[in-house]
Amino acid sequence: MKVITANQVASLIQDNAYLGVGGFGAFGAPEELLIAIAEAYKWKGTPSNLTIISGISCGDMTKDGRGLNHLRAPGLIRTMIAAHVGVPASIGNAIGENKIAGFMLPMGVYDNLLRAKAANRPGFLTKVGLNTFCDPRIDGCKVNCLAKKCDAEIVRLMEIDGEEYLFYKTFPIDACIIRGTYADEDGNISLKEEALIAEQLEMAMATRNTGGKVFVQVKEIVSSGTLPAKEVHIHHKFVDYVIVAKPENHPQGFDNPELRWELTGEKRVPLESIPEMELSVRKVIARRAAQDLENGALVNLGIGMPDGVAMIANEEGINVTLSIESGTLGGVPVGGLGLGASVNPDAIYHIADNFDMYDGGGLDMAFLGAAQIDKHGNVNVSKFGSKCTGPGGFIDITQSTKKVYFMGTFTAGKAEYEIKDGEIHIVKDGTGIKFVDQVEQITFSAKYARNNDQQVCYITERAVFELTEEGFLLTEIAPGVDLQKDILDKMEFAPVISSNLKTMDAQIFS
Repeated sequence: MKVITANQVASLIQDNAYLGVGGFGAFGAPEELLIAIAEAYKWKGTPSNLTIISGISCGDMTKDGRGLNHLRAPGLIRTMIAAHVGVPASIGNAIGENKIAGFMLPMGVYDNLLRAKAANRPGFLTKVGLNTFCDPRIDGCKVNCLAKKCDAEIVRLMEIDGEEYLFYKTFPIDACIIRGTYADEDGNISLKEEALIAEQLEMAMATRNTGGKVFVQVKEIVSSGTLPAKEVHIHHKFVDYVIVAKPENHPQGFDNPELRWELTGEKRVPLESIPEMELSVRKVIARRAAQDLENGALVNLGIGMPDGVAMIANEEGINVTLSIESGTLGGVPVGGLGLGASVNPDAIYHIADNFDMYDGGGLDMAFLGAAQIDKHGNVNVSKFGSKCTGPGGFIDITQSTKKVYFMGTFTAGKAEYEIKDGEIHIVKDGTGIKFVDQVEQITFSAKYARNNDQQVCYITERAVFELTEEGFLLTEIAPGVDLQKDILDKMEFAPVISSNLKTMDAQIFS
């Protein structure tokens, strides 16, 4: 192991390299190394034409901010192979605008491909992705024209004992940039202050075992022998170079520059200190979703609107265990940019281990967002026009959980609501239609769900729907809402209306 500077790292990455980049959203970004690579390209024009390999790509939900956004200059990135690119918005936009070739993978598949690469296996066999855009009969994980023009095929359909599977192929990794908290003088890496255990170990093994170079950004170097063995997450045999970052380039997370031990499990804080949600359309949707929570259930919460379910469960003392795809289990998930971390977690798993549990059917329920829903019950959360985000763990979760709930406002765009006296009134509606004839991209397949006898529900502030054999069924309507004007006229298709249409509980709107 050698200690070098971030500028030296940039000079060691070749043009056209396959570069693994660690991190999960606002957490774990190798920020100093990303800045150095961007600066090297700006002044020297190298490294260029990179293929970036990433999971939930690191960023701060802006177009010109931190994380992978630093690599936004045209010509720096040629191809992205990732699970999610929405948090570094400039990269997601570049893929959506066909400036970077985009291959999007389910998160659990991505993690298992790193493991397969580390073990020198050719790929990963799974049912995850069948009947979605990942299926080669649809898009084969290719999300734009540049990707579709490539000769590379990263997934193919296989049949084993009469059942369909997808085989995802591994990819080369010439180098990777990841981060930890501490390195000792031998190069052993600790993640002690990290809020998440992302794919640092899997990426380091996949890179080193196949001849690539592993660069690790840390906060500090400590003496040999001072890191307890249980705190060594990456052994020095899998580390080539260590870089000590400036403090401003090594925050615990982009939303919390100060170290929060309650996110690491080292300390606990009173949950009463978490403020309650104000009564809003977001709280209305979360309350309706929380009504279906089952006592003692293991529940996954997705990105965005679903994190409100955690707040309601905490406010109302509902006894469930909340799980986030980032690997935290228990506690109260953090919302907004801090998504992925949890306050007072019971456990923090490796993300790859967490998805093994998900794929095996370990979840009882899952609550996820929905941006587009069509007449078949398919859901799109991964691509809209010139905006591309990718699926993250959405496909793994929705195809492996028996009870799946999709949450979101009924329309898209700026809207105004009046919520009082047990009713909701739409003062100004959003102009975007979310219930469309056909989704732009299939991230959740209703066909797959029906074939697997899954229970699927769609929750909005004004209506609740279910996926049934009879079709897309309207089962509940909010008090204060007009069925024709506020619901049916705002859909591109006509749902089946239940003969037992119910009014949503007025307490939700009080």
